[in-house]
Amino acid sequence: MIIPYTDIAEDTLNNLIEYYVLREGTDYGEHEITMAEKVATVKRQLKSGETVIVYSELHESINLMPKQLFLQQEHSQTS
Repeated sequence: MIIPYTDIAEDTLNNLIEYYVLREGTDYGEHEITMAEKVATVKRQLKSGETVIVYSELHESINLMPKQLFLQQEHSQTS
């Protein structure tokens, strides 16, 4: 189930994004990017709809993922 980012309190959203960024350990290339810049990037992706917040009732967990990946997973589960 997709949770609209606008339904989450700002502090909670920031904590969720920071946890996601730290867990992902993404390589940003030659130049190091600050946590604030990483959080801002993810927020832009949420606002544009490129990334979504997903709650799994089965696993009782919340995650951020690219919307295309979520839609592919949903489609494969219904097929």
